[in-house]
Amino acid sequence: MSGHSKWATIKHKKGAADARRGKVFTKLIKEITVAARISGGDADSNPRLRTAIGTTYEEVTFEGYGPGGVAMMLEVATDNRNRTLSEIRHIFSKNGGNLGEHGCVSWMFGKKGYVVVGKENTDEETLLNLITEAGAEDMRDDGSQWEIITSPEAFHQVVEKLKAAHVAPQTAEIAMVPQSNVKVSGKGAQQMLRLMEELEDHDDVQHVYANFEIEEAELHALAQAK
Repeated sequence: MSGHSKWATIKHKKGAADARRGKVFTKLIKEITVAARISGGDADSNPRLRTAIGTTYEEVTFEGYGPGGVAMMLEVATDNRNRTLSEIRHIFSKNGGNLGEHGCVSWMFGKKGYVVVGKENTDEETLLNLITEAGAEDMRDDGSQWEIITSPEAFHQVVEKLKAAHVAPQTAEIAMVPQSNVKVSGKGAQQMLRLMEELEDHDDVQHVYANFEIEEAELHALAQAK
């Protein structure tokens, strides 16, 4: 997750993006609210409200490869699987990737608690002692930040332990964490970030997980160029 987490941190600092999460359901709630306000809350006499309430969303996982063989998993919520599949396939193909078959990369990922702490917030020994006591599985040095991996069961305890010690995580989520990373640079790195942005901008995409790794200096340079 290292490349992905660094990119997410940069976007957050630029004011970009966690608001995208849950956007499909936010859009649906807004439509229900507007329909009810305009024509009343009785679905039997309000076709627009009846349509909004009757919309069924399906949760789907797509898998594929980014530039340089980067493994990618997408969690999607859609009311039209074929439409979404076509649009996601197009985004992959125009950015140097390709959508794959179910199971092609999922074996590379595992569901884990994933916590990122900036190195400016604490020192290595203090952090290691905190998370070990709370039951974390691993801690990785990722340049300007620490990545902490937990089991899903220990996740909450680790996060609460950090907060109690006034160590604020930059990221704390249950995620699909890759077993290993793929380094990309140059044109491949540019394509990878464009692919990530377009996927995350898609209304139906809720989460994107990828195992790319880009050198921090190059990642910042690419971010500033956008």
